[in-house]
Amino acid sequence: MDYKMAGVDIKAGYQSVELIKKHIEATRRPEVLSGIGGFAGAFSIANFKNMEKPTLVSGNDGVGTKLKLAFIMDKHDTVGIDCVAMCVNDVICCGAEPLFFLDYIACGRNEPAKIEQIVSGIAEGCRQSGASLIGGETAEMPGFYPVDEYDLAGFSVGIVDEKDIVTGENIKPGEVLIGIASSGVHSNGFSLVRQVFNMTHEALSTRYESLGKTLGEELLTPTKIYVNSLKELKAAGIRAGGFSHITGGGFHENVPRMLPEGIHAVINKNSYEIPAIFRMLSVDGDVPMEAMYNTYNMGIGMVMSVAPADVDAAVAAIGRAGEKAFVIGETKAGEKGITLC
Repeated sequence: MDYKMAGVDIKAGYQSVELIKKHIEATRRPEVLSGIGGFAGAFSIANFKNMEKPTLVSGNDGVGTKLKLAFIMDKHDTVGIDCVAMCVNDVICCGAEPLFFLDYIACGRNEPAKIEQIVSGIAEGCRQSGASLIGGETAEMPGFYPVDEYDLAGFSVGIVDEKDIVTGENIKPGEVLIGIASSGVHSNGFSLVRQVFNMTHEALSTRYESLGKTLGEELLTPTKIYVNSLKELKAAGIRAGGFSHITGGGFHENVPRMLPEGIHAVINKNSYEIPAIFRMLSVDGDVPMEAMYNTYNMGIGMVMSVAPADVDAAVAAIGRAGEKAFVIGETKAGEKGITLC
């Protein structure tokens, strides 16, 4: 009896490391001090000594049951982008710049080619967000996970000068709410998605004219990363009152998280076109629209509050980052919360 007979292939682990090295190296920032394969990742903060009070901001998240679609379609790169996006989009809500990222992959069997696909996606997400992939863990856990399945989670750290932290506490009545378009369902609500649609390779490979692609392609579209949009806003001298990453819980749970007491958000549902996938989910699953807005991003992945005088400049800055922005509502005096009308 040895470890391989128990289900853990050490050589496959070594092969995985060799295959992912080039992807990790492609994300390297000059502040990274450690090499690949060590016990920990080192990152210098010397380049940020010009900040008055440099403050670290961290976030961690996973991809959730969206992974089930990756298993069915045998496509494993886009979920790596999702993993990074779910973390860095939270970090930037504080006004922070993502610095580095670490991943955790737990699998029933280490298949080096599959691990490489996953990590290539993680590296792409890091590239899009300007973060370095400085470490991670691949755990082969036979008997705990099915041999052809895995779980994926990550952890990101960013930095911001304390005086520039965005908390939402200064949002006032009369500010304008701007929504930045999502790329689709992103990485939340897939337990419901899997109940609404038939989760077979054949069904997911069916093309829909309303989507312009197959159902599987639509649902596996990776989560938008909004780092560049916030960088453009900063470069334009625009300071948002607050940011809300629209993840699990949709509008109803996430928008109030950026609001101070005494501020109510009013959002016009007709201010932008809802992507076709959400209409399909609602109709095919007989899901009431109220529940849809309480579960999904409905086409808006990030909401921000700005002063009326900054609206045009903010929309233009987001456009320069290659994203679409919409004026979707306003803030009013009232009980902390949200009204969709």
